[in-house]
Amino acid sequence: MKALIYTGVEELTYQDRPLPKAGPGEQLVRIEASGICGSDMHAFLGHDERRPAPLTLGHEAAGVVVGGPQDGRRVTINPLVACQTCRDCQAGKENLCANRQIISMPPREGAFAEYVVMPERNLVTVPDDVDLKQAALAEPIACGWHAARLARAVLGGSFEGRTCAVIGGGAIGVGAALSLRAQGAHQITVIEPNDLRRETLAGIEGFDVCAPDGGDMPAPGSVDCVIDGVGYAATRETASALARQGGVIAHIGLGEATGGLDVRRMTLQEITFIGTYTYTPQDFVETAQAIFDGRLGALDWIETRPLAAGQSAFVDIRSGVVAAPKIVLIPEHAD
Repeated sequence: MKALIYTGVEELTYQDRPLPKAGPGEQLVRIEASGICGSDMHAFLGHDERRPAPLTLGHEAAGVVVGGPQDGRRVTINPLVACQTCRDCQAGKENLCANRQIISMPPREGAFAEYVVMPERNLVTVPDDVDLKQAALAEPIACGWHAARLARAVLGGSFEGRTCAVIGGGAIGVGAALSLRAQGAHQITVIEPNDLRRETLAGIEGFDVCAPDGGDMPAPGSVDCVIDGVGYAATRETASALARQGGVIAHIGLGEATGGLDVRRMTLQEITFIGTYTYTPQDFVETAQAIFDGRLGALDWIETRPLAAGQSAFVDIRSGVVAAPKIVLIPEHAD
């Protein structure tokens, strides 16, 4: 099969790889769509020691089961593979499993390939009327769904009458904003510095869009729920300033490890900070169902490119010339 392999810093090579073989309890999935994630970009730039070259990246994927009694089943993939036996797994928090694995990180190859092998329990069936390119968005949107759910619990279980802000207009930020709306929020602002991307976001229903230095930026201390989908010191500083007393900051982004939080203000104002990592299996299923039901909108804000052109896609994202919040790579199957 063909795969897009991370072979060195800022280097992806389209090459032949062995066809993976499904073991007990696993299915071979023919990949039809696979999105580029920020963590893939971190690896591409040589900033993620957990993803050493050579490695097949990609973990936001959907496709079709090949072979066996489920042949032809259309699925979206939960890429987190947990042990199923530890305390966290038994509590339904597989995202916190100390022994968790994820495709695109050793020992599991990723989904920038024609095929990938996944445990049966990690597959969610996609209805025939749902485009697999949209179904592949279940993974990144589930991160925002998880963050919104945790933040909603802090705010008493409802977003009714609450103001919300999302920092970052990439797929994680957009997914978080759409998740907030689907979970009952009505006042949502996405903060995005890139002019080109902001134009695209303005066409998505369900939230307002502003620049960090714009006149329509939410006022300091006015936001009940802030979701940081970027995770840099500067965005954490913004989140600390925006959150109102008794509010909550849900932190998804992994841009850099330290700096930015105004801990004194957060203490004096009883602002809750939640680090949120990926999603539970239930979050993933609920997100997928929200996609299938249309509760997350048209999901027409993606750009598609051939898997073979993955190197140029990464370069363009790095250069800031991509208007779409998400690029989805499409394998060109020979059969």
